[in-house]
Amino acid sequence: MPRYEYRCRTCDDTFELSRPMAESSAPAACPEGHQDTVKLLSAVAVGGTATATARSAAPASSGGGCCGGGCCG
Repeated sequence: MPRYEYRCRTCDDTFELSRPMAESSAPAACPEGHQDTVKLLSAVAVGGTATATARSAAPASSGGGCCGGGCCG
């Protein structure tokens, strides 16, 4: 189940709730019981590095498109 982050406008506390995606926009009371809350936008970061094998396995561009077809400069 997805976790959503909210901020209480009354006490300025931030908190998370696990709830179905269909309820992500539903009002959420803060842990102190205040009702004036706002859902925060979350930035999801996926870390990791590509290995040399994975990079070399990508097919080379054979043209087409502006930067691959030589129409630039």
